[in-house]
Amino acid sequence: MDALSRRLVPDELWELVEPLLPELSPGPQGGGVAPVGQRAVFTAVVHALSGGCAWRICRCRSG
Repeated sequence: MDALSRRLVPDELWELVEPLLPELSPGPQGGGVAPVGQRAVFTAVVHALSGGCAWRICRCRSG
């Protein structure tokens, strides 16, 4: 895990969030795409949400 991921989702936050997420279970037919780790997905969501506010401010000023 890189420094940005650790800053966005420190271990303390992950310990609070992890029990709230559903467990991954394989589909009955198998196949498909290999799942991505839940912490990586949560980190991506936090990144998108934390950057979204700045994007809205910039977008509103330009148009």
